[in-house]
Amino acid sequence: MPRHPGERRRLGHPSVADVAARAGVAPVTVSRVVNGQDSVRPQTRQRVEQAMAELGYRANTAARALATGRFGTIGLIAFDLTKVGNLYIADAVIRQAQLAGYAANVATLDAADDASLQAAIRRLTSLAIDGLIVVEARILDTPNLRLPSNLPVVVAEGAPDIGYPAVGVDHGAGAIAATEHLLDLGHRTVHHVTGLADSYPSRRRREGWQRTLRRHGRDIPEPAAGDWSAESGYRAGLELLADPGVTAVFAANDQMAIGLLRAAAELGRTVPDDLSVVGYDDSEVAAYLTPPLTSVRQDLAGVGRSCVDLLVDSVRGNEPDWSTRLLRPELVVRQSTTAPRTTLTT
Repeated sequence: MPRHPGERRRLGHPSVADVAARAGVAPVTVSRVVNGQDSVRPQTRQRVEQAMAELGYRANTAARALATGRFGTIGLIAFDLTKVGNLYIADAVIRQAQLAGYAANVATLDAADDASLQAAIRRLTSLAIDGLIVVEARILDTPNLRLPSNLPVVVAEGAPDIGYPAVGVDHGAGAIAATEHLLDLGHRTVHHVTGLADSYPSRRRREGWQRTLRRHGRDIPEPAAGDWSAESGYRAGLELLADPGVTAVFAANDQMAIGLLRAAAELGRTVPDDLSVVGYDDSEVAAYLTPPLTSVRQDLAGVGRSCVDLLVDSVRGNEPDWSTRLLRPELVVRQSTTAPRTTLTT
């Protein structure tokens, strides 16, 4: 039985011409929308995208790559997505990439070393990507860091002298806010539980804590070493709180602060009456602890979104912004901090 004219086209994959006819535009306009060009009016773009959805149109990515030199995909490398900070940034990167019209291929590393990093880069570039975002301070701080020279690259949470466009949180400012808060309440000094020694955010938080105590002329206690885990915060708490003179502790993340709260409870130290505790991250659980935890809120989603914006701008041929963007965190005060029982003077 002969087919109705055009039936073969409807039974197969819809073409650019089909989308153009449905949207009432020229085929070249459809091509511009598919290729992510900015020269299409928002109302027209919306009509074209609606027509594509109604017809089930799928762009030929191979042909688009040949025509534009772009693949519509970015790569994302992270060391450990079980860590709250990495997870929040990665989630924001994926969402922002989708809004910008890009897919995201994710590679995680078995170890925070250059060999694992290079293997991840090879995996992603073999899948054809337009640019790369690297998330994980422990990787970025490795000596002689090697990232692709033929791809736009943006790093999240790297040191200011990393040599690539970067976005991060001003961890020093967050630590200063936490330490100032405890001193303003009347505590003579503030003890600190650090993150991993080779982590850039950990170092910046420690430096901010030390600088604040030094500026106020207070004793700077030896910090307790943690590794970001609640268990390490618990161990540090047992060590620190054996001294009844410890009245205030700033932990470098909320997980370690949670472990510290457990140690305080076991040792009979009431929070906040006997001990004030500040965390860092303002993770979802912070507001629901007993007592609710005072913590430094960092805009990790903003870091992820800004990384994508910088990368897409570079992919589209604009000169990369080589400065490091630092987003300022905010101290969220809850019930885990108060003045010591007897206000101490210097």
